[in-house]
Amino acid sequence: MKADAQVLKGHLDVLLLATLDEGPRHGYAIRDELRQRSDGRFDLPTGTIYPALHRLEAAGLITGSWSRAEGRRRRSYQLTAAGQQRLHTERGGWREFAATVTAVLDREPWPATP
Repeated sequence: MKADAQVLKGHLDVLLLATLDEGPRHGYAIRDELRQRSDGRFDLPTGTIYPALHRLEAAGLITGSWSRAEGRRRRSYQLTAAGQQRLHTERGGWREFAATVTAVLDREPWPATP
């Protein structure tokens, strides 16, 4: 099942931050990393990715810089300290939320006991 941008609404920003956790990437590489990590389920158009990157940059969560590769200019992005903190916070919140939803759906007590 492929997800579209509407399904990811509210989650796209943190997913993009996660693709930058291992270091800087240019826009297409971010899109490709998201597609690879999701086994192709999050194959989003550039018209969805780039506005989100611009929003994250305006919020100070990522920073961008221009470079030249193969004669073409491209913009690479990396997490700022604020972006790293937001990613850390969002990951913790997501894990708690996912565990709670799983407990409700599977009718198991939360937190799950090993």
